Amino acid sequence: MAEKKLHRTLRVRKGDRVKVISGKDRGLVGEVIAVYPERDRVTVAGVNIVKRHLKDTAKQPQARQTTKGGIVSSEAPIHVSNVQLVVKDDKGEEVVTRVGYSRTEVTKRRPDGSEYKSTRSVRIARATGEEI
Repeated sequence: MAEKKLHRTLRVRKGDRVKVISGKDRGLVGEVIAVYPERDRVTVAGVNIVKRHLKDTAKQPQARQTTKGGIVSSEAPIHVSNVQLVVKDDKGEEVVTRVGYSRTEVTKRRPDGSEYKSTRSVRIARATGEEI
């Protein structure tokens, strides 16, 4: 029987700028397009470009969507351990950093209109100490 893998939260999210730290595209910086926590992978714009050979489906009458055939280049997912988050420091320079978490106090509102204090977890850039 297959063992169920626990889904852990990845420290990068869609829209984050990351730098590739290993592999054939080492040193490239790009934006995270998609995150796949169940496979521990992320897709980064302009990184790990692969070519796919697609069949032309325009001539087939049963096809609902017609695709133009040919060789199509697109990004493939890479392992999340091969990327590191990039943030801007106080001088405006881009710095690679690890991600930490901190609890901040926030005011929440109940459906009846009353307010109460609670805490929320926020991501912190370890290099700068600022909230991401």
